[in-house]
Amino acid sequence: MFDHFVWSVLTVPLVVVALVALLADRLPPSPAARVLAWSAAGAALASLLNVAAFTIKAVAEVPLVAGHLGWSHQIVIADTGHVRWVPWLCALWTVAAAVAAAKVVTRYRRGLAWARRFTPTAGPDGVVEVASDEIEAFAVPGRPGHVVVTTGMRRLLTEEQYAALLAHERAHLDHDHFRLMLLSELAGAVHPALRWVCGQVGYLVERAADEQAAATVGDRRILAQAIGSAALAARGRPGLRLGPLASFARPRRPGVIPRRVAALLRQARRARSWPAAVPAVMAVSSLVWTGEALYDLVELLVLATGR
Repeated sequence: MFDHFVWSVLTVPLVVVALVALLADRLPPSPAARVLAWSAAGAALASLLNVAAFTIKAVAEVPLVAGHLGWSHQIVIADTGHVRWVPWLCALWTVAAAVAAAKVVTRYRRGLAWARRFTPTAGPDGVVEVASDEIEAFAVPGRPGHVVVTTGMRRLLTEEQYAALLAHERAHLDHDHFRLMLLSELAGAVHPALRWVCGQVGYLVERAADEQAAATVGDRRILAQAIGSAALAARGRPGLRLGPLASFARPRRPGVIPRRVAALLRQARRARSWPAAVPAVMAVSSLVWTGEALYDLVELLVLATGR
């Protein structure tokens, strides 16, 4: 079983991270965000199933458990006897991953519950204007979703810039970017190496929304000006506690705003989407290999019973 651990837990997540670093700025933002988020989720799921299988193996190695269930703990141990530490490391990993994933889900639920307080005040256009001097705007997913804009943000922008902002936030709702962010954060919770991918997916969903908004308003420069003005006005000022929700003016990581503005000020170029299949194939291969790992675990336990 150790070869499955090496491939699905140690190798594939690191390869996915390397591929994301290579491809993030070379793919069209919208398909890139979707494929990379799902690839990270697939790699994380395969990793989690592998460590869970080794956790079961660790429990099966305990003489008391083996005696109660009628199998030989020596046979179970012998399968990975040269790396006795791996099953017990996986047991700790499984607990840590479960706790981290639960924290992510809890944070997202609380964030949504807070944001959906504004839903009853949404106008027919799905926009909620909140009386606040903060420079803030964000999309709240739901059925239907809506866009929240503070009066401080509304006063800051021109009519054209405000239309571009609304188009950007509606693009988040149209393409279910909230779900992609949740997927990537769960992947990062399960496997530490994939936490970096979450930041790249966050950048790509913003770029995807930027490109749709620029196409909607017909002027890339107007959206770039709106992003720059909002970010400068919000800098150094306290903001709303949005939790998992993406802020128009306040990026989660440094350097995102300049990259977005620079991309908008360049002429839109066509990029090939097929390289995005590479991390997806890696994730699928890891899931298939994990299926064999689970089968091997069952075979090992059957062998240990002497049947």
